[in-house]
Amino acid sequence: MQYYEYALIIGVGILAGFINVIAGGGSLISLPILIFLGLPSVIANATNRVAIFFQNVFAVAGFRSKGVSPLPYGTYLSLAAIPGSMVGAFASTKLEDAVFNKVIAVIMIAVIFVTVLSPKISSNSEERMGFKHQLIGTVVFFFVGMYGGFIQAGIGFIIIASLVNINHLSLVKTNAIKVFVALVYTAAALGVFIWKGMINWEYGLSLAVGNATGAWVASRWSVKAGDKWIKRILVIAVTALAIKLWFYS
Repeated sequence: MQYYEYALIIGVGILAGFINVIAGGGSLISLPILIFLGLPSVIANATNRVAIFFQNVFAVAGFRSKGVSPLPYGTYLSLAAIPGSMVGAFASTKLEDAVFNKVIAVIMIAVIFVTVLSPKISSNSEERMGFKHQLIGTVVFFFVGMYGGFIQAGIGFIIIASLVNINHLSLVKTNAIKVFVALVYTAAALGVFIWKGMINWEYGLSLAVGNATGAWVASRWSVKAGDKWIKRILVIAVTALAIKLWFYS
């Protein structure tokens, strides 16, 4: 790696880690950057999980330092997400790069339409934490884990929408649970990718420095989901990167 590549990856990681914690979608920026720096798509997808893992370690610690705990509900959701994550990770290792590029492109555009163009998510209702709603959430998070294990990009939006709509949690509590669950299922997916020998550690650890820094800052800051400037960055960057992945894979 050249010196400018280290600077680029760490800078992108800081932005991605910050965005991932306060809302979601940071991997929509970091994953294509890894691809454009020369990593095969499947390797980039696996390598990105190193940064996501360390990002969420620091994010969980940041929320704890502010007295926000994801337990015990986060534990149930994490246990449900682990097997789904491993299934998704195994599936991603079977795709050819050209196919995977197009899958990433489609997912990035879909995430834009679902999250950026949808009404702002809010949670003003009373929390729904009875057995029924916790059970629904737990089942849903098996599939959340499957998606997270497969590609990760945009998972934050999916988790926020799930917790707010199923359990009516506040955004602060939602984000605390989000980073805890992501930490657990990412560890499971990362184990699969390490076993398959698909991690580029130089890129992954460099990106992790940035992601962890951005996550620590974001987790200790007042959580605001759906900030306009984040949406604008994602629309511009992700649309351009998706077009490039689709037509120049």
